[in-house]
Amino acid sequence: MALGTTDSKQRGYRETTPGLRAVAICALAIGLMVADSRSELLVDLRRLLAASAYPVQVLIDSPVAFGRWVRENMVTRRQLLEENRMLRQRVLARDGRLQTMASLEQENARLRALLDSTAKVSDRVLIAEIMAVDMNPFRHQIIVNKGSDDDVFVGQALIDADGVVGQVTRDQVFSAEAILITDVEHALPVEVLRNRQRTIAVGTGQLDELSLPFLPRNADIVPGDLLVTSGLGGTFPAGYPVATVSAVTNETGASFLTVTAQPAARLSRVREVLLIWPGEQTAPIVAEPAPSERERINTAATDQPANGAIE
Repeated sequence: MALGTTDSKQRGYRETTPGLRAVAICALAIGLMVADSRSELLVDLRRLLAASAYPVQVLIDSPVAFGRWVRENMVTRRQLLEENRMLRQRVLARDGRLQTMASLEQENARLRALLDSTAKVSDRVLIAEIMAVDMNPFRHQIIVNKGSDDDVFVGQALIDADGVVGQVTRDQVFSAEAILITDVEHALPVEVLRNRQRTIAVGTGQLDELSLPFLPRNADIVPGDLLVTSGLGGTFPAGYPVATVSAVTNETGASFLTVTAQPAARLSRVREVLLIWPGEQTAPIVAEPAPSERERINTAATDQPANGAIE
């Protein structure tokens, strides 16, 4: 039995042994390293090989990198959205409370003159988001995501960061329907902040316009006057901005002025509103007067007419 053929024997003589092959490879590697360290002959070649291997490295690392990117971006986005929501609600709540400052300053001055004291006003507020807008072009109504489950009641006033928005007209337990002040069926008692001239602001069906149809021709009102809630009727607390007078027309033969005003609230862009409760006014703290002062106050109260009223 033959242990090998002639061809296999000849091929064995032709092939280099593994040991010699390893020695040759090591010698070549050492020679290349020495040449590269002295003359940097292989810099371009190494750069080319690294560039060629980069897509492979990216492909291998892409699952890990993608997972890390998704995790970091999702966490960062969630944190930013939450922080943005909290800051927006905080600014909205603060702006809503600051709206009554102009009216409260004048009221404070009157109370200091009369009672030598200050009144504290604290309004309970609740932030609500607009869920839907009535698509009927002749009706200006919205639906907010708060209802009687959150103590919302029919007739409750809505404001945004700039002024009065509307009032709740229908409770839906977990949501509520509200009418905007520009709806043709809405009327709001207001007063001119400059001179306390009282009147009614009526919706015109346009989101950027209110009408004041009941002002006599001799009324003291000019463009630029700020209209605030008068508090009459009990629906809207007094002192909240409603609109700014934009035009006053005195037509010959007319019984009333033609007055238009621009709403203070951004009714076409509002996304969040404040539901407000009537302010709970605490009794002013007045020091007990001296006996002589008490007698003077009693004498002044006796001299006051029975039907007298303090404006």
